[in-house]
Formats: sequence, C-alpha cells, structure tokens
Amino acid sequence: MSATQSVGPQALPQLQEQVEQIIAEAKRQGASACEVAVSMEQGLSTSIRQCEVETVEFNRDQGFGITLYMGQRKGSASTSASGPDAIRETVAAALAIAKHTSEDEASGLADAALMATEQPDFDLYHPWDISPEQAIERALECEAAAFDADKRILNADGTTLSTHQGCRVYGNSHGFVGGYASTRHSLSCVMIAEGDGQMQRDYWYDVSRQGELLASAKSIGAKAAQRAASRLGARPVPTCEVPVLFAAELAGGLFGSFLGAVSGGSLYRKSSFLEGTLGQVLFPEWLTLDERPHLQRAMGSSAFDGDGLATYAKPFVENGRLVSYILGTYSGRKLGMPSTANSGGVHNLFVSHGDEDQAALIRRMGRGLLVTELMGQGLNMVTGDYSRGAAGFWIENGEIQFPVQEVTIAGNLRDVFKHIVAVGNDLELRSNIRTGSVLVEKMTVAGS
Repeated sequence: MSATQSVGPQALPQLQEQVEQIIAEAKRQGASACEVAVSMEQGLSTSIRQCEVETVEFNRDQGFGITLYMGQRKGSASTSASGPDAIRETVAAALAIAKHTSEDEASGLADAALMATEQPDFDLYHPWDISPEQAIERALECEAAAFDADKRILNADGTTLSTHQGCRVYGNSHGFVGGYASTRHSLSCVMIAEGDGQMQRDYWYDVSRQGELLASAKSIGAKAAQRAASRLGARPVPTCEVPVLFAAELAGGLFGSFLGAVSGGSLYRKSSFLEGTLGQVLFPEWLTLDERPHLQRAMGSSAFDGDGLATYAKPFVENGRLVSYILGTYSGRKLGMPSTANSGGVHNLFVSHGDEDQAALIRRMGRGLLVTELMGQGLNMVTGDYSRGAAGFWIENGEIQFPVQEVTIAGNLRDVFKHIVAVGNDLELRSNIRTGSVLVEKMTVAGS
C-alpha cells in the first residue's frame, strides 16, 4: 500500500459539501450562525534503531469541529464521524452548550465583507509515492551514514521518515467555504556518541513539502553524527555575563515568544509583558519582522485565516518598532481593534538579516556562548523573565574552544530583544519562522 492513496485535492469537494450540510443542519436546528472546520489527514511513518525496524505506522483521520452561535452565546462540539446521525447529534450538542453559556459581546463570526474572495494555489500539495519498504531503506541508509561518519558513534536513538498529506476546509454561514490540500515530509536522525567518559546525543533533520527535495539520507545521518560527537567532553563554565549566539534552528523560538506576547489572547487577558507596547521601539532600528502568507510551497502559507479572513503581507515590527499586534476576530473585538487576519497564528514570519554567516558572527562575538540546545520552557509571559537550560560551545578569540553543558542562560526578553546585535544569513527554512542565527549582546550564563 502506498502512502499517497486518496487524501488530497480530490477530497476537497466532498469535504466542502459536508461543511455546507453541517451549516444547513445548524440553521435547521435554530442556530443564528455557524462555522465549521473539517480536516482529513493520512500518513506513513517508519522508525528504525540499531538497524532494526521499530515501527511502521499508517494513520488516516478525519475530524469536524462545529461552532454554533445563539446570538452572543457560543457552543462548540466535535466528531470524527461524518454520517447524518452523527452530524445531527453533534450540532444538537453544540446548541445545548450554547444555550447554557453566558453572552459574550465579542463572540460571533467575522464581518461577512472581510471573507476571503480568492483562493490562489500556493503549490502546497506534493504527495510522495514511497512505499514502507522504501521508507525503511532510506532510514537505514541515514543511520548507516551516521555510524560511518565517526567511530565514536556507538549507539542510535532512532531514525524516522514520515510522509503526511491532508486537506482542510473551513466554512461559515456567511456563505464562505475555503479549503486546500497540503503535504509535509520529513527525515530525522538521533545518534549517541561515547568518549571522554561521556555519552552525548544530538540530532539532525529536514522537512519539505516535496519528499524529493529532502536533504539526502547520508547527509542527515552524517550531520547528526558530527553534532553528537562534537559534544563529547562538554563541561559547565563559571557564571558570567557574556554575548550569546543562538543557532538558527533555535533562534526562531525567541521570535516565537515575541509573537505569543503580542498576540491578542495574551493581550486582552493582560497576561503579556508586552501589553500596551504598540508603537514602541522593542528591537534595534535595523530589524524588521514581517509576515508573507502567500509564498509558494512554504510551510505556513494560506489564503485565509481561521476565521475565513483573507490573509495579506504585513510587518509586525518595522525598523525596530512594534507596528501591529497579532489579532483574530475575537481578540480584536476584545481589544477594540480590527482583526489582522491572524486567527490561528502567523503565516511565514521573516526576520531581517545581515550578510554574515554563523562563523562570522562567532568571530564578531569574540568571547561568549554559542547555544545549540535549549531545555525546558523557562519564560514568564507576564514579566518577560527568561531562563532556560542550555548546551553549546564556548567561544574565545572568535573561535570554538570546547563544548558546554549544564548551564542556564537568563535575562528579560525585553532586554534581549533590544540587545540583538545581528541576525545571520544562515536562514532556517524548515520552520514557519525564517531567521538566521541571532547574536545577543549580553545575557547571564549561570554555570559552575
């Protein structure tokens, strides 16, 4: 059985019809408004370890999320069944919930005039016709390359190849129905190195809309091995205040925390350290954060948000200044502001960057910590205080000296954002947040 049989654009008409039927049923049962989100997903995942197959998993799921309104009262229910009886029962359940909830003047559908009117094709659907046998073979090739890359690689912690395809449809009683199909394929490898009386683990991976464009199995395995072996001999460093360089694959987390702090849900609940900062300079003047939702084949592209509003390109930070919050319809109403078409999050965030790669940023920092792993959550969203376990490499005279472990990096994110010195050109393209390595002028590194 191939992993590419059936879930894709061909399923959209059926799902759109089901959405319209649910909306009609909601009206029949007395709802004043209704919105429905439907998803159908299918995938194959294979995992191997130490040359042995651990798992081969197929999944196929479908789910309906139904939200009904009785005036300003709201009720939601979900089901995985698509039969008429199941739909009637789920609609009735949502209606019963709505009748018992309090009125909320911010609830309800977005303005009908704001619904997306065009749904361009962003080329997100590229099924990968790979059999379980072929997936296992590629995973084995990846792990073998890791073992061959360094004699200190003596154990494996799992190599996984996954291929996923699905389609999503959203519709509401304004008459809007929109949908798209997409694919996501990945290969990851986690290896364990032994030496210097230590065992260290590290990983590497790749993700793409197109399976054929994934990095080669050999290169992913070799990179995982190199990263694991390079950590042998890691030790703490004395507590100090030094520059910190976040590797590109981690730097997106910094900006992800920022997005959470300027999102409507945190703001109207008054649980964000950036509440009331609209119009303020929060970053260096050279830094811009902008959203580009209409990119071809990108991981976050979409023509409409979770409310059915048309997405559009826009900055959130321009020349260091916060120029827009991140709002959906509900949070915008709670704040007395219009939606920014970001219900469900941001679509493809770009961080402006310079022309230096990570090696150049290491030379620029001179002395400090290159962070390649972060542990724990460690952010107080109300105060902005940030403290996370970290590992990486100690830098002296602009060169890597030795691996570091068992340290904590700490600071307040408002200070961290202001003290960003540079963003590298080594862009992380596997994520919804595209950024290079980020050099922060100073943070506290707590160690031995």
